[in-house]
Formats: sequence, C-alpha cells, structure tokens
Amino acid sequence: MSQTVDRALTILASLGEGPASLEQAAARIGVHKSTALRLLRTLQEHGFVHRQSDQRYRLGGRLFALAHQALEGIDIRQVAAPYLAVLNERYGHTVHLSVLEEDEVLYLDKVEAKYPDHGRSWLGEASRIGRRAPAVATAAGKVLLADLPAEKLTAFLAEVEFPARTPQSIRGPEEFRAELTEVRRRGWAVDQAEYQEAVNCIAAPIAGTEGTAIAACSISAPVRIASVNELSKLLPELLCTVEAISLAYGGAPTPRWCENRCGAKHEVRASRT
Repeated sequence: MSQTVDRALTILASLGEGPASLEQAAARIGVHKSTALRLLRTLQEHGFVHRQSDQRYRLGGRLFALAHQALEGIDIRQVAAPYLAVLNERYGHTVHLSVLEEDEVLYLDKVEAKYPDHGRSWLGEASRIGRRAPAVATAAGKVLLADLPAEKLTAFLAEVEFPARTPQSIRGPEEFRAELTEVRRRGWAVDQAEYQEAVNCIAAPIAGTEGTAIAACSISAPVRIASVNELSKLLPELLCTVEAISLAYGGAPTPRWCENRCGAKHEVRASRT
C-alpha cells in the first residue's frame, strides 16, 4: 500500500475516536505537522474530513454518505431474498435484484426459472449474480436511471454509448430520455428484447431510506414463453413486491400498491437515519 494512502486511512480511523487538532493528528501517525496538514486538506477537499470552528478536525459527511450507500447495497440483498423467491415460485419466471453502478446494472441476486426444455439456466451467463449489463438496454437500468436527479441524468446521457444489441435497442439519448419520462410517470419499465433478442423483461424500483431508488426488481422470460403484454399482467404483483421490499428495508416507497391492490399490510421497519 502507498505510504500516503496508508497515512490518510490511519488519520481517518483515528478521527473515528473523536475530533483532533493538527498536532494530535500528526502525532497519531508519527509525521511532521506539515505532512499531516497536507493529508487533512486533501481529505477535506473531498469531504472526508471537516474542519470545525475550534480548528479541530472530525470525520466529514462524505464518509457517512459512502458508508450509508455501502450498507444499502449489501443489506438490500438479504432483505429482498424471500420476496424474490415468492415471486419466482408464484409465476415461474426468472427474478433479478439489480443496482446501478456507473453506466451498468449489477446483478446482486437471482432466482432462476427452470423451464422444462431449457435445462438449468435458459439465460446462460448473461445475467448471473455478479454480472453487469448496459443500463440503457435493460428494464432495471431504466427504472434506476429514471430516478436520477436531472443534472446527473444529463451528465450520464452525455457520456454513455447506446449499443445496437438488437433491432429493438434504443438508438440515442433523446429517444432514451423520452423513454425515462414515461418510466417515471408509470413507475415501471420494460425491456422488449432490447438487451437480448429472445428475452422480455419488466422491472420496478425499490425505494431506500431517502425515498429514492436504490435497487430494481425485474421479471424476465423468453419471448416465446411470455410476450410483453403477458408479462405486464404480472405488474400488480411486481409492484406489490418492490413496495413490500422497500417497507421491509425501512425505505419510503409511494404507498399505492400493496394495500390498494392485494390488501397486504406490511410492518414498516424503523429507519436507520
């Protein structure tokens, strides 16, 4: 490990014990005050350290935000697992849990459908746990991107490429922006053979503690087994599922599906904030 990185991490760990002056921080890592000051200023510029009015340094808000995001990404898989299993058992199709990472979706969990003539995995390696897929070509990516702040979405669309994976693939940023407007309005997204030519998919967002989308749940099926119209008949159940996962996680979804559609009432877990 780089000596500079090691010292920066050591300072951060020491500030976890409480605020420290420049002299105290330097003493904790055994360096001159000028070296400690350079490290602290760099950490401060990135929001990992905050300088108080009494000139002491404490951990910054950026560090807590990153920790919160990491916890959400890990914990959501455990919370969602039983709901994914029920959705898969009830309808027989493949169910995924995905998160957004830069311009891709990362598959955190999967319950595989076992259609009689497709053996163990009809989707193959394309969507196994840990694999990634272009966000612009998947239903899960659409629901997660639709919840981005306007400025982040604009920056994303300025950089991302739109691969023509199938004849149905979206071809450019304007078409994609229009698609996201519709996704935002209705609360779910569809991939009509856009990522894989023989696969249809629908997805809906899971809300985190801030009320914004932290993950997506999707149902996928071969085109020959379920058309988009047939998959769309499962939307009430999918929307119930993502709302139930959100509530179980302690999130803040828009309460419109579980009680109104299927009558289920879920206990809201205490928020972490």
